[in-house]
Amino acid sequence: MQGLLDGYDKGPYFCELMDCAAHDPAVALIAERLSKMDPEELCRRAAIAEVELFNQGITFTVYSDKDAIDRILPFDLIPRVLTAQEWDGLERGVRQRVAALNAFIWDVYHDQKILKDGIVPAHLVLQNANYRPEMVGLNVPHGTYVHVCGVDIIRDQHGEFLVLEDNARTPSGVSYVLENRTLMRRIFPDLMDGIAVKPVGSYGIMLQAALAEIAPPHINDPQVVLLSPGIYNSAYFEHIFLAREMGVPLVEGNDLIVKDAHVFMRTTAGLAPVHSIYRRLNDDFLDPDVFRPDSTLGVRGLIDAWRRGNVAIANAVGTGVADDKAIYAYMPRIIRYYLDQEPILKNVETHICGEPEGLAYTLANLEKLVVKPVGESGGYGLIIGPHASAAEIEAFRAQLQADPANYISQPMIGLSVSPTLVGQKLAPRHVDLRPFSITGRKTWVLPGGLTRVALREGSLVVNSSQGGGSKDTWVLE
Repeated sequence: MQGLLDGYDKGPYFCELMDCAAHDPAVALIAERLSKMDPEELCRRAAIAEVELFNQGITFTVYSDKDAIDRILPFDLIPRVLTAQEWDGLERGVRQRVAALNAFIWDVYHDQKILKDGIVPAHLVLQNANYRPEMVGLNVPHGTYVHVCGVDIIRDQHGEFLVLEDNARTPSGVSYVLENRTLMRRIFPDLMDGIAVKPVGSYGIMLQAALAEIAPPHINDPQVVLLSPGIYNSAYFEHIFLAREMGVPLVEGNDLIVKDAHVFMRTTAGLAPVHSIYRRLNDDFLDPDVFRPDSTLGVRGLIDAWRRGNVAIANAVGTGVADDKAIYAYMPRIIRYYLDQEPILKNVETHICGEPEGLAYTLANLEKLVVKPVGESGGYGLIIGPHASAAEIEAFRAQLQADPANYISQPMIGLSVSPTLVGQKLAPRHVDLRPFSITGRKTWVLPGGLTRVALREGSLVVNSSQGGGSKDTWVLE
């Protein structure tokens, strides 16, 4: 019988499985086991996984689709494997990046030395939509602003890891990492048998511990809560999941009240004090006294209680100034400036269209570049020049010229591929990786992270809202 991988052609791309199997025995064993699998049996297990995801309500919301709002995130049974050596570099790189992000945000809201020294243009920060003047002079515990960070990483055709963007506000997707591992252990235990893979199950414990670390110092047993916008949020499943994993209450704005600059939670037994809040709603909606006065999702008086040190908020308000795609272009300089180190993980080459040189280069090479709006996420609002028609390029050119400061451009990278179940065969599909870090006093990185896969043949867009799926990410011991 022909093996499942016998006809597999990775094309000109780096393959996460086959290229690593050539020099790592454990990865080679995984590839051998996969190749010997019966296609019909593999499809049967994939169908079981899909039913389990649906039955457990593991969904996300697509606001733009009126006919199918809640969907399961497609799950591919074929894992993405990282060797211990590869993970060591990724883990150190993520820690370094988070340290630089926190140093940058502290400086932006205090001395602004990096702006005065001309390392980062002041207008990119001070005119940024996510810059919060209310944060100026406010000190946060341990100097940690970005408590939960998701760093999006790709691998180019040469096998080098590159950072695509930083997610320092309310990064989502970690629930899929944990649920994917549970599914794999239940449905595909024979593939993992005898292979030492780093566990991921401690994420909830580590997150709760970090949130307790930033609570007011005089509290011995701090009450942590997860603040959600509610059932209509695209990541509501994740909010429920993480609250359960941490063992803390899931609350909405109406469940909290501020009295005498202290935060309390409404319970059946009366008001109970709250000391640390993991918020999963944007700055604008947190407190109608400070931000949007029409917000019904937040808590009136919350920011005052935070400024007085009576409650902690994670991630801190104003972190979006560091998660902007224009600021991202300066991250190598930011790392050197604050840490006096060379970046462990390189950026993708980036041109800032708000600057004359960057705009001129982008306009002259639009058909070769990927152009993205600086404030969008989820794969919206971008153009992939090599895949766009002449008419689409010209329409986008006018859009770009009308508001150049809203865009950055990057070369199109040949993202690495991973074997993915397509019908009854394995075919290469492009993937990226989002490792998640948790920072209280120190930074811990969840082994692996969320591997997103572009399920459409040839597609480079891995976002769930654009038809992407996910894989379990195995980090070998």
